Formats: sequence, structure tokens, C-alpha cells
Amino acid sequence: MLVKVCMGSSCHLKGSYKIVEELQKLKNSGLNIEIFGSLCFGRCSEGVCVEIDGQIYTNVDIDKLGKLLGVKPCH
Repeated sequence: MLVKVCMGSSCHLKGSYKIVEELQKLKNSGLNIEIFGSLCFGRCSEGVCVEIDGQIYTNVDIDKLGKLLGVKPCH
């Protein structure tokens, strides 16, 4: 699974670093994902934006991330 997290200024201010930390915890616990930072997805008012296997999701927080990935969050 390929996961890209927007690292643009708006998403950064809305907590994209927390999403990256959670993804790293999930990867370390055995989830088969590749994590990448990305430039702005152009949906700044809807951040944090995350792309999973080519599909962009908006307003992502830790709980929504878990649902999107089909796992229980590590936080």
C-alpha cells in the first residue's frame, strides 16, 4: 500500500506530522505500507490530505486514518 501525506504548510499546521508518526508506528507494527511526504494536493482548506493508492482523502485525523487503512490506530 502506498501512502502519501501532504506536507504543505496548511496540512502541516493541521497536524500532518501526527499522521506521519502514526503511519510509522503502524508500519513498525507490521502493516505493509510505503510512506512518502508529498507537496500540496491543492485542497488546503480540507487538510490534512492523505493519498492512499492513488485516492485522495481529506480531513484526515488519526481515527479516520485507521478506518481508511482498516486497522486500529496505535495512538
